Amino acid sequence: MFTNRRIRHFAGGVSLLVGLFMLAGVDGVGQRGTTETIDATAFGTSTQLGRNFGIKIIIYEFSSPEDRDILVEAYKKGQNDGLVNALEKMKSVGRITIPGTVGYELSYIREILTPTGRTIRFVTSRRIAFGEAYWDTQTKSFNLTAGEINLNDTDKNKSAGLLFPAAQLIVNNEGELQWELNQNAWKLVNIIEWK
Repeated sequence: MFTNRRIRHFAGGVSLLVGLFMLAGVDGVGQRGTTETIDATAFGTSTQLGRNFGIKIIIYEFSSPEDRDILVEAYKKGQNDGLVNALEKMKSVGRITIPGTVGYELSYIREILTPTGRTIRFVTSRRIAFGEAYWDTQTKSFNLTAGEINLNDTDKNKSAGLLFPAAQLIVNNEGELQWELNQNAWKLVNIIEWK
């Protein structure tokens, strides 16, 4: 009987702690008034051909021009690692869920209006798995997750995008910024936006 009471007391304390953590995470949600959710299907290209999975992007708010300036300066000073450090210090403006992971907080989301709708670009630091860190694999240097979604308001079937689950930003031989990927990009189709 004494053990059952201790278990209930412990479970109640854990429930209270979980509730407090959940409330602490809510303040970033809805700063635009409402959240926006985008569902898509990612299809593999080239070596990942034939594989697909669903992703979900939840947007709490869009990043400010000041956030963009911070990232540009961080990249100028420290290249890819500087960008990763700056992204890790930024507050979350959204979230992406990819099967097989717990998901990632998105540090930077930008909305660009287009003649047919809008483009949403996002980038965040990627969590390095324990095995990658322990074995010091090559994939450890691909420490960003990024993507772009082109939403077409006139013809929803033309909405498409790309996902780079493991990437790094480099300067190519022509002096231009370019994404270098661990594997090929994933094509995003069947895009549904929920407002």
